[in-house]
Amino acid sequence: MSIRDDSDASMWAEACDMLNRAERLHRQFFVPQRSPSPLPVWQAPADVLETEREVLILVALPGVDPATVEAVIQDGVLHVAGLRLLPPELRFAAIHRLELPQGRFERQLPLPPGRYSTGIRHSLVNGCLLVRLEKAG
Repeated sequence: MSIRDDSDASMWAEACDMLNRAERLHRQFFVPQRSPSPLPVWQAPADVLETEREVLILVALPGVDPATVEAVIQDGVLHVAGLRLLPPELRFAAIHRLELPQGRFERQLPLPPGRYSTGIRHSLVNGCLLVRLEKAG
């Protein structure tokens, strides 16, 4: 085997590994979770970012009305919960593919250490719920 063959095999192995990781991430994108609630729930992917003045949390919730989302901080953890339902006009449609989860969702996100103002502001930005937590003091 030549050096080029070793290099090609290594690149191929790395590409296969990346595909396997991508497939695992795809399967985990909307993961059903256990919950204290007797109803099944799903968990949306989220990003937690911090600036000098605030912590920003982006939760992927396509099709969810932000006014129906519950967001509360308890013991340094942001709890986000709500419901995603098919729009009424689609309830009797023939389903050919249904990849976006329906029903109740819950997500618990540990927050960076610190104190936050009492108001939790959230809005919808490009299909994601944006939660803004202003740092206190």
